[in-house]
Amino acid sequence: MTEPDITPEVIAAHGFTPDEYAEVLRILGREPTFTELGIFSAMWNEHCSYKSSKKWLRTLPTSGPQVICGPGENAGVVDIGDGQAVVFKMESHNHPSYIEPHQGAATGVGGILRDVFTMGARPIAAMNALSFGVPEHPKTRHLINGVVEGIGAYGNAFGVPTVGGEVRFHPSYNGNCLVNAFAAGLADADRIFYSAASGVGMPVVYLGAKTGRDGVGGATMASAEFDDTIEEKRPTVQVGDPFTEKCLLEACLELMASGAVISIQDMGAAGLTCSAVEMGDKGGLGIRLNLDRVPQRETAMSAYEMMLSESQERMLMVLKPEKEAEARAIFEKWDLDFAIVGETIPEDRFLILHGNEIVADLPLSKLSSSAPEYDRPWEPGPRRTDVPEVPDIPALDALTVLLTSPDLAHKAWVWEQYDTQVMGDTVRPPGCGAGIVRVHGTPKLLAFTSDVTPRYVAANPVEGGKQAVAEAYRNLTACGATPLAATDNLNFGNPEKPKIMGQFVGAIQGIGEACRALAMPIVSGNVSLYNETDGSGILPTPTIGAVGLISSADRLIGGAAREGDVALLLGTTHGHLGQSALLWHVMGRDAGDAPAVDLSAERAHGDFVRENLARIGGCTDLSDGGLAIAAFEMAEAGGTGVALDAGDLPTLFGEDQARYLIAAAPDDAEALLAAAAAAGVPLARVGAFGGSDLRLGDQGAPMAELTEAWRGVFPALFGA
Repeated sequence: MTEPDITPEVIAAHGFTPDEYAEVLRILGREPTFTELGIFSAMWNEHCSYKSSKKWLRTLPTSGPQVICGPGENAGVVDIGDGQAVVFKMESHNHPSYIEPHQGAATGVGGILRDVFTMGARPIAAMNALSFGVPEHPKTRHLINGVVEGIGAYGNAFGVPTVGGEVRFHPSYNGNCLVNAFAAGLADADRIFYSAASGVGMPVVYLGAKTGRDGVGGATMASAEFDDTIEEKRPTVQVGDPFTEKCLLEACLELMASGAVISIQDMGAAGLTCSAVEMGDKGGLGIRLNLDRVPQRETAMSAYEMMLSESQERMLMVLKPEKEAEARAIFEKWDLDFAIVGETIPEDRFLILHGNEIVADLPLSKLSSSAPEYDRPWEPGPRRTDVPEVPDIPALDALTVLLTSPDLAHKAWVWEQYDTQVMGDTVRPPGCGAGIVRVHGTPKLLAFTSDVTPRYVAANPVEGGKQAVAEAYRNLTACGATPLAATDNLNFGNPEKPKIMGQFVGAIQGIGEACRALAMPIVSGNVSLYNETDGSGILPTPTIGAVGLISSADRLIGGAAREGDVALLLGTTHGHLGQSALLWHVMGRDAGDAPAVDLSAERAHGDFVRENLARIGGCTDLSDGGLAIAAFEMAEAGGTGVALDAGDLPTLFGEDQARYLIAAAPDDAEALLAAAAAAGVPLARVGAFGGSDLRLGDQGAPMAELTEAWRGVFPALFGA
């Protein structure tokens, strides 16, 4: 097949800057073939090389006594005791989900599940963090319905419970939704599988589904802004098959147990190219591939198409030669393709044959570890010093507006489309700050959460980055868990703009500071840049996914209040309204600085909750909407009412950090107050739970009416 000529237009379409293409010419000493150009494009784009972010990602804390494997592999691995490990990661599928929401979101789920079981772990939980444009935008209903359907269709059929997540709406996502997918799995701590190839002359084996033309160029597409040519990018979106993925999971775990695997890598972004290059580069080896042996579901595929296809449900493995027959039998039993497509070689070469011709001959290390790295110009955003005006609205009216805003409304419409109970180990499904799953066959529980408040990050990237980590820490703490580690999904606009790069740098600084202070290292993650359409970028959205451990079920704290409980507030309330939900949803105003995050207070207050959990009946952290929203949600979850003593807006709706609302029986409340005084942490009675009304100072309304309004928002907006 004749390959296209390398023209300036072809070079630009592959995302190269003039300097980058000049470097390709310098490395090769000649013009690349079309296939070689595609390989360089895939490996040097932002999505695969992290060329704008590597400098700053290196500053994050990634180690700790609990960390078995930090960033750099398919997923992070953390010790949970008894010879067990939790394996987890979060990553984005933003651009594909905007172009084709069902398949984009579905294959995002499939990709993150493969990242987990590639490490030798059986997936036990999934989450998703979704950001959409305003509900009245003409694309939002189509997007949210497609994305939620896609997540449910893939995860439900695969058989993994979705136990948590978040959904937000903002005009900045009108032209670029965010779909961040999280998965976690369990593995034996001494049976973790890695991707570095080892040994010369070892067979390189293709596993799973056949290769088609879907997803060709997907990684390059994900590294560019959108414009009015968006519909032309539809063929770059992959198509997923969860039933094939389930077979792939079982076959891979069976193969790993056989002792046949030297190394294994998911074929994700950039498909066969990225998986082969990363395996070779990490092992200091070269790779020779013969594309004539690649299982194909379409005819007359070119070398370029096969190397850049992002067809789903595929793996690449380096195999112990003596185990070939056993390995082949396993995959044939599961009705999956098994093909030896190459071998490891001692030279630093990526050698690709097709139709008895060499179609690519490249220095392998230059594609991965020697990819371009930029120290892009950045500027810190101007500090917000404006003092927000307190709205002139009755507290009860303000609460009603917040409860019926899509950001704070009940999200059951979303998670009821997911299977939250499959596998039978879900203790607490979505709806509280963290989802809880049993570690099967043990008394242990794992807690999962994800969080970020983009308004905070936009106003103050450093404090916003800190707050995202702190809120994830509080969500885990509020259910009694000891936070273990985090994964990040860093969604930003165009890094070539110094303001956007400044947001990224500031957020990383805040995330790093908080992770160090809270002993919650980043063990995996993903960077998604160029989230812009026609030059208009998203709010900076550095999502933090976090995992915590509860030693036994008797240490689990519920999220509901009971009739007769005392309402206690742990933490100090100053009434911070800057960037609050109250200002945004009630007044439509973007005003003030983000709330300051006192990390020593976060640590002290978290420790207090865990040390006194036996006396805590229910607990939640205070975040969007402050005390009033937290009190409503705890009362609603317990089927009771609540009366708060305060009636002023700053006290009720301020978003000061390091705060928890605790529900406790009267005797336990007295003991908690005494313990707090002894520990030097601020704890105060702020009201009581009971009755059938919600009261804010001297204002009140029936809980039933508020609940009906709160629960009715999503069905009314997006369909019953």
